[in-house]
Amino acid sequence: MRNATKTWLGTLLALTVLYSCKKPEINPEQQTDLFEGKKKEMAVSPLIAGTSFRVVGYMPSWAGAVNQIQFSKLTHINYAFVLPNSTGGLQPVENPSKLQSLVSSGHAAGVKVLIAVGGWNNGNDSAFESLAANSTYRTNFTNNMISFVNQYNLDGVDIDWEYPDNGSSANNYTLLMQQLSTAMHNNGKLLTAAVVSENGGSIQNAVFTAVDFLNLMAYDGDGANHSTYNYAVNSINYWQGRGLSAAKTTLGVPFYGRSSSSYLDYKDILAQGGNPNSDTFGNIGYNGIPTIKNKTNLAYDRTGGIMIWDLNADATGGNSLLSAINDAIIARVNNGGSSIPYGTVITLKGFNNKYVNSQNGTQAITCTSTTAQAWEQFTVVDAGGGKVALRSMGKYVSSENGTQAVTCNRATISDWEKFDWVVAADGKIAFRGNNGKYLSSENGTQAMTCTRATASGWEYFSKN
Repeated sequence: MRNATKTWLGTLLALTVLYSCKKPEINPEQQTDLFEGKKKEMAVSPLIAGTSFRVVGYMPSWAGAVNQIQFSKLTHINYAFVLPNSTGGLQPVENPSKLQSLVSSGHAAGVKVLIAVGGWNNGNDSAFESLAANSTYRTNFTNNMISFVNQYNLDGVDIDWEYPDNGSSANNYTLLMQQLSTAMHNNGKLLTAAVVSENGGSIQNAVFTAVDFLNLMAYDGDGANHSTYNYAVNSINYWQGRGLSAAKTTLGVPFYGRSSSSYLDYKDILAQGGNPNSDTFGNIGYNGIPTIKNKTNLAYDRTGGIMIWDLNADATGGNSLLSAINDAIIARVNNGGSSIPYGTVITLKGFNNKYVNSQNGTQAITCTSTTAQAWEQFTVVDAGGGKVALRSMGKYVSSENGTQAVTCNRATISDWEKFDWVVAADGKIAFRGNNGKYLSSENGTQAMTCTRATASGWEYFSKN
């Protein structure tokens, strides 16, 4: 319903339809293609500094300005929406100049920008039903999505089909997602999807392997009580209970409030006298700053990220919910037992339960030592700008900019010797080099490298 979306505050119907809108077991960039058995290079997922946590925000085409987005507090932005046709074509995207500006500004800030397809719009569900049920139309849609992503220099696609039904509809959804997965991942792009909070049986488990992550729409549950903390817990429990990994779970939170019959942006709730530290305003229920922070901590502990519907609805300044999310993440990094231990001597144990060995700087670093002695000890050095250097036997570890195996033979710290200290929710550490790639233990089967686009088992180390 494009006319309705443009009149965001115009009618209750428009508001109603619009608002309905981890850690990996293997390296995402080495995931096996569903059909060809090949290893595919995946799009790099950015991270909030010092963490392995993503923050995904939806930006509507019909409201909000790109220059008001707090890019530094986001990792992904989904531009909402482009609509499919019943034969696999795409309707013209609304406000294309805004999308172009979003991509340009987002990429300059290191943020991934995806296109959200569908949403709760008139005709959207029937169009998906039709195109997904026909192999030719599925191929048309997949090809059109690749063309669209390339045209606007996007980083991937977020499918928001609300919702497939059980039976043949669910089967067709899976076929569509698998075909999209192959195409997107073969082109180094991301594939994500927005799903219902609970009781999503029509999203089959086969979809879990097709996507990079799922966005759980843990809102619009029950009138004013539509998005409680317990509802968020139940949503996570439901999907992870079915086998969705923590790394692929993204908890959705609302930047709006609602009653049983009306919706209101968070910023408008405050403008009308609502309290940013409350969850109720008259008959409107919403998530204030304390609840948003509690949900962020929940997501940080149990998922790979948090998702926002939508960025335009946020307030500014000290009442911003996005800022509250960011503050909660920073607090976990700095005060949650995961602050950088500058000046201390550590050992690093890899996924294979062996220690990283500097080899005294005489050859490339390995992760093969069964015990920790002098060559396995590293001093954590403050390299400035929040980065660390690792020193062993008087020399520094170098990423070699990812062009050859990692060494420990540098006498001084330059760019290749600086790393981001990235902490996973379980306390393990990954090291991201100046080239934007992660150190990998290679599971002890060869010399260590700094070539991984994302961090998973081989890229995380236990610190002792």
